[in-house]
Amino acid sequence: MQSTYQSETSVALKPFPPMSKSLMQWRSFKSNLMRALCAFATLLAVIPLVLVLFTIAAKGLPVLSLNFFTATEPAAGVAGGGLKNAILGTMLMVGLASCLGLPIGILGGLYLSEFGNNRLGFAVRFAADVLNGIPSIVIGVFVYAVAVLPVTQATGGNISFSALAGGLALGIMMIPTVMRTTEEIVRLVPMALREGALALGDTRWHSVFKIVLGAAKGGVITGVLLAIARISGETAPLLFTALGSRYVNFDVRAPTASLPVKIYDFATSADDNWNALAWGGAFVLVSLILVLSIAARYFTRGKNT
Repeated sequence: MQSTYQSETSVALKPFPPMSKSLMQWRSFKSNLMRALCAFATLLAVIPLVLVLFTIAAKGLPVLSLNFFTATEPAAGVAGGGLKNAILGTMLMVGLASCLGLPIGILGGLYLSEFGNNRLGFAVRFAADVLNGIPSIVIGVFVYAVAVLPVTQATGGNISFSALAGGLALGIMMIPTVMRTTEEIVRLVPMALREGALALGDTRWHSVFKIVLGAAKGGVITGVLLAIARISGETAPLLFTALGSRYVNFDVRAPTASLPVKIYDFATSADDNWNALAWGGAFVLVSLILVLSIAARYFTRGKNT
C-alpha cells in the first residue's frame, strides 16, 4: 500500500521535460515583440494628446491676463476684451444641470443597485444606456422643441433661449452617466455592511443612504466629476437652448453665453482678436476638465489596492 502511494506521488511530481534552447528563444522573441507593439501603441495614443495640449497651451497662455477674466467679449474689430460672460455663463448652466442631473442620477443608481433586479430595473438600465449614446445635438433639439418653442409661442413670438433651457439639456446628459456610475460603484460595497445594518434593526433605505452610500461616496463623487467634465465642453445642445450673449447674465430666463459656444463662434471668425480669445477660452476649458479629472483620481486613490 505504501509503495503504491509512493509510486503515485512520484508520478504526480514528475517534472516537465526541459524546453529546448530554440523554443525558449522563440518564446522570448514573441514576448519582447508583443511588449514593443504595446509600447508603440501606447506612444501613438499619447502623441495626439500631447500635441493638442501643447498647441492649446502655446496659443492660449499668451492670451490669459486679468482682463481676460474680468472683461466681457469685445465687438468685432476691437482689440482686447475677455470672456468673463462666457465663463460665468458656463458655471451657471453647469450648476443648473447639476441641480437636475445629480439627484435623479444618484437616486436612480441607488435604486438600480439595491432594488433593480426586476423588469423595471432592466428597462431603466436599457433606457439609461440608450440615452447615454444619443448625440448631444439630438438632446439639444429635443429641449428646443419642449422648452424653447412653447415659451416662444406663449410670449407671442419672442425667441426664448435661456440658461434654464441650456441647463435642462446638460442635466439630461448628466443623468445616465451619474446613474450607471453610481449603480456600479454601490454594487461593489460588501453585502456584509448591509446585513450588519439590518441585523441591528436599521431600515433598508436608511442603511442604503447612511451605510452603503457612505462607503461608496468616493466612487460616486468620481462619477459626478466625470459627468460635469463631460457636459462642460458641450456646444451643440447650447446652440439650440441658451444661444449666447455679449453681456454677463444671471437671469436664467435670458440667453446666456458659454465657453464652448464662444470658442466655436470666435474660432470660425475672421477677426484675429476673436481667434486669440478662442484659444484662451479653449485653454481655460481644458484646464477645467483637467482639474476635474485630477480630482476624480484623488477621490479614487487607493481603491484598486
